[in-house]
Amino acid sequence: MGGPGPRRAGTSRERLVVTGRAGWMGMGRGAGRSALGFWPTLAFLLCSFPAATSPCKILKCNSEFWSATSGSHAPASDDTPEFCAALRSYALCTRRTARTCRGDLAYHSAVHGIEDLMSQHNCSKDGPTSQPRLHTLPPAGDSQERSDSPEICHYEKSFHKHSATPNYTHCGLFGDPHLRTFTDRFQTCKVQGAWPLIDNNYLNVQVTNTPVLPGSAATATSKLTIIFKNFQECVDQKVYQAEMDELPAAFVDGSKNGGDKHGANSLKITEKVSGQHVEIQAKYIGTTIVVRQVGRYLTFAVRMPEEVVNAVEDWDSQGLYLCLRGCPLNQQIDFQAFHTNTEGTGARRLAAASPAPTAPETFPYETAVAKCKEKLPVEDLYYQACVFDLLTTGDVNFTLAAYYALEDVKMLHSNKDKLHLYERTRDLPGRAAAGLPLAPQPLLGALILLLALLPVFC
Repeated sequence: MGGPGPRRAGTSRERLVVTGRAGWMGMGRGAGRSALGFWPTLAFLLCSFPAATSPCKILKCNSEFWSATSGSHAPASDDTPEFCAALRSYALCTRRTARTCRGDLAYHSAVHGIEDLMSQHNCSKDGPTSQPRLHTLPPAGDSQERSDSPEICHYEKSFHKHSATPNYTHCGLFGDPHLRTFTDRFQTCKVQGAWPLIDNNYLNVQVTNTPVLPGSAATATSKLTIIFKNFQECVDQKVYQAEMDELPAAFVDGSKNGGDKHGANSLKITEKVSGQHVEIQAKYIGTTIVVRQVGRYLTFAVRMPEEVVNAVEDWDSQGLYLCLRGCPLNQQIDFQAFHTNTEGTGARRLAAASPAPTAPETFPYETAVAKCKEKLPVEDLYYQACVFDLLTTGDVNFTLAAYYALEDVKMLHSNKDKLHLYERTRDLPGRAAAGLPLAPQPLLGALILLLALLPVFC
């Protein structure tokens, strides 16, 4: 069968290195003598999956330094003053965000790295600084995927040589949070903290869910990290990260495509609505990802070929792959039962018996229904999820989250007869007997995702 098969991305020669010229995270063939070593990279990866969101802006500092010291803006090897100016700007940026970055591993890694580089280049702490530069846009002729890029970097072209049209699947996460798996199971989950949505040979997706209100079981997605693993001559490893009030239109290194390889434009980020809607096209694996910020929180939707979905090396370890296996049984909430019990009685009177606590300022049931009907006239699971979220959070933006989640299904799902779902999916208690863990710890999920990246270092 054509197209990418189950293989581990990366080779022993492709390494993540930390260098003074490319910022803390960059692709290279071996680490140079000026590299700071393995520990800052490990720290960077660990900090990508905290249990709660943070206002720390260290990623912005990293990107600005990368912009000032890479590509056409890279100082010459003997241009120490310019490089020192970039380091001083980097240090200034870290000092400005220091108060909000206490305990952040990436922040402390950057601070120590700056000190090391300034020592190596004999830079003084006092002196001129450089202004952060934006990456210049590529020429118009390069904005499209190169016609001579390798065929393997276009999944459908490669696939069609050996088979019929690939079968595409969809997974989405939105609201408080509601999960639609690749097999069209629909679940409402608690899953507070960091959890992996996707974990296969080509990419990892991790979400962090935090309480909507203090003391409430209602959670929503406050952080999203996507790692595209390097793949043959198509793309370098790239990391995309979004947080509340920060939906960037670039990878964390400031780039918007797959790097310097021949088929780099087979991975591209497009900003559809500034600060609200980003789309990532990964043509080399036939995948489209939509990330939105609706109100304060994030939504996620993906269209992916079945072959890529199932490209995992160890099926026994995939109990943490929520888009494939769904939420653990003891993390699921029966929101339809909540909806039935609440109908006609009001949310406040059932707060003690409901599976999710009612927020202090929630909508009356009738108001919640009316608001959801405006955007979701079909009384399917998206409509019911909308009502549930308004009753448990009191945040009217969750109406839009359900609406856009359904719009993404319409755009991404290959089976138009399955756009609307009416019966939620709840796993039977026997699920544990099949060897799937009931409640994986969020930290364990983060560590497993990190371990998936370790071959890149070898």
